[in-house]
Amino acid sequence: MTEHRNETRQIDMRWVFALLAAYFLLQVAVRMVMPPTLGLDEAEQSFRSQWLAAGYGPQPPFYNWLQYAAFSLSGVSLLSLAVVKNTLLFASYVLYGLTARMILKSSMLAAIAMLGLLTLPQVAFEMQRDLTHTVAVFFSGCLFLYGFVRSLKKPDMLSYFVAGVGLGIGLLSKYNFALLPASALLAALLDPQMRKRVFDWRTVVTAVTALITTLPHLFWLKDNLGFATARTLEKLTDSGNASYLVQVAMGSGSLILAVIGFCAVAMLVFAIAFGKPFFSAVSGRSEWTRLFERMMLFAILGILLLVVFGGAAHVKDRWLVPLFFVAPLYFCLKIEASNVHVPNALRRLMPIIATIMIAVPGILFGRIAAASLNGDYERLNTPYARLAAALRQQGEASAIVAESSLLAGNLRKDLLPVTVISLDYPGFTPAIPISKQQPILIVWQLGRKEGGALPAKAAEWLRSVPELSGATPKVSTIEIPYYYAHNGDSYRFGYAWVAPAD
Repeated sequence: MTEHRNETRQIDMRWVFALLAAYFLLQVAVRMVMPPTLGLDEAEQSFRSQWLAAGYGPQPPFYNWLQYAAFSLSGVSLLSLAVVKNTLLFASYVLYGLTARMILKSSMLAAIAMLGLLTLPQVAFEMQRDLTHTVAVFFSGCLFLYGFVRSLKKPDMLSYFVAGVGLGIGLLSKYNFALLPASALLAALLDPQMRKRVFDWRTVVTAVTALITTLPHLFWLKDNLGFATARTLEKLTDSGNASYLVQVAMGSGSLILAVIGFCAVAMLVFAIAFGKPFFSAVSGRSEWTRLFERMMLFAILGILLLVVFGGAAHVKDRWLVPLFFVAPLYFCLKIEASNVHVPNALRRLMPIIATIMIAVPGILFGRIAAASLNGDYERLNTPYARLAAALRQQGEASAIVAESSLLAGNLRKDLLPVTVISLDYPGFTPAIPISKQQPILIVWQLGRKEGGALPAKAAEWLRSVPELSGATPKVSTIEIPYYYAHNGDSYRFGYAWVAPAD
């Protein structure tokens, strides 16, 4: 009977890897048939790829560095953005699957754990919308988890090195990633056998590798700590002047809701796939289930400390990605530890996975295309590329000054190689040759608003440039049809050509 169980639990995982590769190729294709407008994070990558720096702002620089390298090889394009994101996601799933295969006896359960990532909305859906740094932290979490588990399971120099690379990249992706290695370390220290691996001299390799990886950014962070953390702390601690007790209640409540929101869909899908054995698996225990339970518990305690002592009042579910992405693997470890017989679980799971694989790109595209029916426009419906084409016909600018990074990144993609400055990012101040033959072009968004006067920030910027302080901007407006416009709806932009005064 036991032999029969083991046989039914073994599958060839290569077809699962192939399926996921096809899925992420589909995601690239879908992004390419959507409007050529960049989302907020995509535009940030386009805009900030004009220079290489050890730090850029509230988000650590790993994804910026990666996209900078990709743009250097292939040029600034939507295809490059889509390929980088989906390559990172595919690599993350593969690393997760390899980790699962390392500690699960059943390759079927390892495949289910890997496919189970698609049942986490923050991983399957949110990361395909417009997120970049969250994709990076997910990848680094999977890389660190692989190195960490391997160092506990079959330690060698490579496993400690991989853990160090994952740790370093994670800290360069999002600062809250630090909770994952801290939770993992504390969880391992409570197990006598795993404690030996933690105190292995090769842990120094992990620490040194992580330090070398993060060193350039650490030097930058030393001088820019307030700039790097102010916006994140503002989001965390915005409690509307509530009292301390109310703030703690708000933070604790949002944490509970975030954990439920992160794991609920996955639990429901696993319950459907496994049936009653999923609920009976609650009693299953092994060294690995205990490790992951402690990791998640320490992660929750770490966030609670931020709530109680750091003033955190809002915890978003996507912030839990580097902490609770282990949930599908944990569920599979519990099932295997309970020794229940579930030979048809993968067969029952696949229709749900197939539905998700079709629904996610379908919803992403459908939300944009549906605007032609209901007039409810998403950010990607905004016609930046059409605006760029219209401006290109009017002349050549020495530089473009955009009202926001969103506008700046979109214009940079379509008006290369002109330098683009963003009024909401004062850290980029390149030297610009200004002449009557090549004036400055200032661009701002009006949407459906009336009027078209030069924005106050743009006027202030002009006064700060000696060559243009006495210039009179020639302000114009232009209406461009939305992508998938409803009844011919259009979006208004303002622009002004500015040349030195006589």
